Amino acid sequence: MVFKRLLGSLGVGAPTVDTVLDPAPVLPGGALSGQVHLKGGQADFAIEHITLDLVARVEAEHEEGESEGVVVFDRFTVGGGFRLAAEEARSVPFTVVLPWETPVTELYGQPLGIVLGVRTELAVAGAKDKGDLDQLTVGPLPAQEAILEALGQLGFGFKSADLEYGHIGGTGQQLPFYQEIELTPAPQHAHQVNEIELTFLAGPAGLEVVLEADKRGGLFSSGHDALTRFTVGHHDNRDWTAEVDGWIRQIVEHRSAYGHGAPFADHGHHGHGEHHHDDNHRSGPGMGTAIAAGAAGLAVGVVGGMVAAEVVDEVGDFFESED
Repeated sequence: MVFKRLLGSLGVGAPTVDTVLDPAPVLPGGALSGQVHLKGGQADFAIEHITLDLVARVEAEHEEGESEGVVVFDRFTVGGGFRLAAEEARSVPFTVVLPWETPVTELYGQPLGIVLGVRTELAVAGAKDKGDLDQLTVGPLPAQEAILEALGQLGFGFKSADLEYGHIGGTGQQLPFYQEIELTPAPQHAHQVNEIELTFLAGPAGLEVVLEADKRGGLFSSGHDALTRFTVGHHDNRDWTAEVDGWIRQIVEHRSAYGHGAPFADHGHHGHGEHHHDDNHRSGPGMGTAIAAGAAGLAVGVVGGMVAAEVVDEVGDFFESED
């Protein structure tokens, strides 16, 4: 998705900018490549710098309720320091490395409703203009895909995904927000939990996998949340279905174990949807649009085409409004 526009802050006859990303989905911690195409205006201009911002639409919880906003989570200068002649066409190639915690926007080719973009800023003669905004598509790392596939094999279904502003206590989280993937319970656990919430925090050495179970109440007890965390390597060779099944059983049974001896926030007893994260927020329904899950894996189909259309409309509206 590419947008062109006149750099309005520079006046009529200014250069135009058109950023084109390489089409293949990128991975967290991977290289993002593309070209910034410039077309000179009616006069010569000194291009001071060309900057790319990675932006995300994020939900935030506060005393007044819930709101959404755009967060810049990384910034790269990819060119500048040259003169662009009148009517001159010039392309500036770039390759930048995404943060390891960059959220996943699609799984098996299905969009998850997560909105990421690359915004191009051109600085000319002391003026700046955000001249281009392009959709960023990010696929899962191998370990992320293996864990999600194992959950699908175990009977869990994809419900929604969103980006939550805040920090998960006891983890190595680097970005100011985290991705939360909500899953419907497998049939064998449906009587014990309402949903499972999953967060991946990737880093150079591997993944932190944070699981939260929204547990159902019993006859003499109220429902509550249970949290736990596990660490895995990027290239671990495990029986993932058995591994993940063990994780789920541990959190459903609410045993006090955190995986590999890692510390984590306590298994606090909270109301439905709350998290024991240090931003103390209440989890909302999520901006992600629900995608139907297939028995052989998560997100392998949609309901009558309606869900996919809603995701496309939602993403398109964001880019149109931002542009």
